[in-house]
Amino acid sequence: MRSPLRLATAVDAGLGVVFAVAVPFQAYQVADVWGAGYWWFGAAVAGSVCALALVRRGSPLWPAVAGLAVAMLAVLVTRLVHLPAEPSPAASLGLAVLVARAVRTLPARGACVVGGAGTAVVVAALLVSPRSPVPVLGGLAWLAGVAAGLGTRLQAARRRAAAERVRRAERLELARELHDVVAHHITSIVLQAQAARLVTAKHPDRTAGCLAGIETAGSEALNATRRVVGLLRDAAPVAAGHERLAELVEGFESHGRRARLRLDAEPSGWPPEVSSTVYRVVRESLTNVSRHARHARTVAVGVAQHDAAVTVEVEDDAPQAPGRRHRRAGYGLIGMRERVEALGGTLTAGPRPGSGWAVRATIPTGERERP
Repeated sequence: MRSPLRLATAVDAGLGVVFAVAVPFQAYQVADVWGAGYWWFGAAVAGSVCALALVRRGSPLWPAVAGLAVAMLAVLVTRLVHLPAEPSPAASLGLAVLVARAVRTLPARGACVVGGAGTAVVVAALLVSPRSPVPVLGGLAWLAGVAAGLGTRLQAARRRAAAERVRRAERLELARELHDVVAHHITSIVLQAQAARLVTAKHPDRTAGCLAGIETAGSEALNATRRVVGLLRDAAPVAAGHERLAELVEGFESHGRRARLRLDAEPSGWPPEVSSTVYRVVRESLTNVSRHARHARTVAVGVAQHDAAVTVEVEDDAPQAPGRRHRRAGYGLIGMRERVEALGGTLTAGPRPGSGWAVRATIPTGERERP
């Protein structure tokens, strides 16, 4: 918070120096051209407007309205009394600052009020002193103030829109992350609950062991959810080392199915986002097998690195069910495809010839293997 405060202080100090130089210099020029009795009015008007331009407390509407009112009053006075044209260059400079600040920060209605009042001052000055260049300079200063205010206002609007897009993307990312982690554990709980029901019917004495397994799986799901939430807060990717991938395969085999892992690469050399994506692709694929291919007997997980890319393949041998060839292309797989494509890779998923389902992801690492 100190940096914006220091910047605002520096800007105010710079404006103060400019105003402190502009008002006396203008007074000197008026006294030299018009005479010694004509400088004080313009100096008072310019000093008042510039002082209002340095006010930062509260809404910028009232300083802007007050400055424009002072300028309009000065224009009317010059109509009645033979005085130099207003608003003077120094006063126009202060008005430009007031208008720019109001247009930049006020709601649309207030910004339009200030812009319209500035237009009225410029038109009145041109009508009162049509042959003087001073009102023209005032009009140019007003246009510069409006342009500066609108420019910064549009930039702020674009930043807010971009921030909102990022927030929406983060919310979607959170949903995908929670789906990836929790769905795997919840599937394990459901499978163990189904097994417990069958075991209880035939071997009631083994019920306690089944319930303990369900309790363990539930605790793991809770801990995994907490880890994911903490992971998202820290924006740290999940590592996909050999141990983590082996844990996924072992967890899948604990459900009574065979799985094998082939790792022809060194994950420690991958960028964090590549490592995280490999881990999530394998986990999502195994989760889909658990949920949608219960008749699969074996699953093969292969991770290999060739040149500047990592290839992940997950294949099962489940028989194809009629009319359900695209059943497994669910929300989680869509999230994986978006993640892989965001890294410049590709992901395909579909039925294998004959039987089974295959997921293949190619993820660039950004580096080429050394010979």
